[in-house]
Amino acid sequence: MNDDVRNIVLGVVAAGISAALGWLARTHLWRRRLRRKQAFFGLPENAECLFVVNRDPASAEPAVHRFDVFALLELAAQVKECGANVQVATQDTARQGFGERTEFCMGGPGSNRRTAAHMAAMLPGVRVNVDPAPGPDRGAFQIGAERYRMEPGVTEYVLLARLTAGQRREARPVFLFCGQRAIGNQAATRYLARHHERLFRKHRHQPFVLLLKVVNSQAYGPDMVELVGDVTRAAQAPLPTQATASTPSPSSATSTSSDGTSS
Repeated sequence: MNDDVRNIVLGVVAAGISAALGWLARTHLWRRRLRRKQAFFGLPENAECLFVVNRDPASAEPAVHRFDVFALLELAAQVKECGANVQVATQDTARQGFGERTEFCMGGPGSNRRTAAHMAAMLPGVRVNVDPAPGPDRGAFQIGAERYRMEPGVTEYVLLARLTAGQRREARPVFLFCGQRAIGNQAATRYLARHHERLFRKHRHQPFVLLLKVVNSQAYGPDMVELVGDVTRAAQAPLPTQATASTPSPSSATSTSSDGTSS
């Protein structure tokens, strides 16, 4: 074997080794990201999860708003990537405890009874105005001492929460997507899909409640989303007495507006 042939053989071997190492490194990184994603969502391989679907308050018949359908499709893609399975239940038929399997609740307390129950149990510092009467506080959020009003199509708020039952690490989380309008629910699911790695690094297995703002949805849809802040502490503490007295009861009638309000 002359020098030229030997150099060619060594070059081929080196290229093969480099390609194999690169493939192994990429596979390791992909598997690590997948394990983190499964841990964040509480969805190990072949796990079961529950989608609790809200109703469209603008429809007299049982129906789901199209933006909520889009949101559920985006969540389904995340679940499929984790290798888990989905069961779908409507908001008036989901009657079970939480913590045994991951749960995704779509919509606010006015369109989803399950969301209302979770918020009453785990987010005492949050009130949502579901009074159908027109006014500046329609659909407004009360979080602690702060109030967040919406301007439909211009500025709308949505709560994205990851909640757990107690301190058990193995307990499966509940994800809430509580928007002032249905488009906010889709914006929250899209935000979660894009930022779940950062959220996992920051919060690990701890619960969190984020307040997001959807900017100019009439022009940009659910894509322009800003993080207003982490409101976990305020959401989990009881409402101040003054705020409680001035906030309409969550048991008020649900709005039947045609603008897709889902609070």
